[in-house]
Amino acid sequence: MATSTTRTARRPVQVAALLVGALFLLVGLLGFIPGVTSGDLAFAGPHSGALLFGLFAVSVLHNLVHLLFGVLGVVASKWRGASRVFLVVGGGVYLLLWVYGSFIGHGGPLPVNAADNWLHFGLGVAMIALGVATTAVERSRGQYPGREQY
Repeated sequence: MATSTTRTARRPVQVAALLVGALFLLVGLLGFIPGVTSGDLAFAGPHSGALLFGLFAVSVLHNLVHLLFGVLGVVASKWRGASRVFLVVGGGVYLLLWVYGSFIGHGGPLPVNAADNWLHFGLGVAMIALGVATTAVERSRGQYPGREQY
């Protein structure tokens, strides 16, 4: 007796969450690789002298946060609602990190510099836009279920 499995294609919002999650996993891993990351990699704090790609301030904690965020994106990509929440709320978190790094200072547990600040801003805007745009397209086509389907 043959059995068949039905695979449901990922929706655009799920693909976006998966790609963003995979990108964060990659960046988190690259942050630990000598040569890709230069300088002394401290566990946490602004005193970490490590730079990812010679540009972005990182630490062990910073890399672990990237890895955790990546795992959240990959897991969230299994469900449309969770994917949208990951992108929109995660984008909001990155906008808050931009505000923190730009206006509050550099004395916290995660090292940040000007390059990090602008990257956080761009990530925040892009993630929110992806979360909203991908589900708006589906809704306009009648493909995105209402709240009862979350």
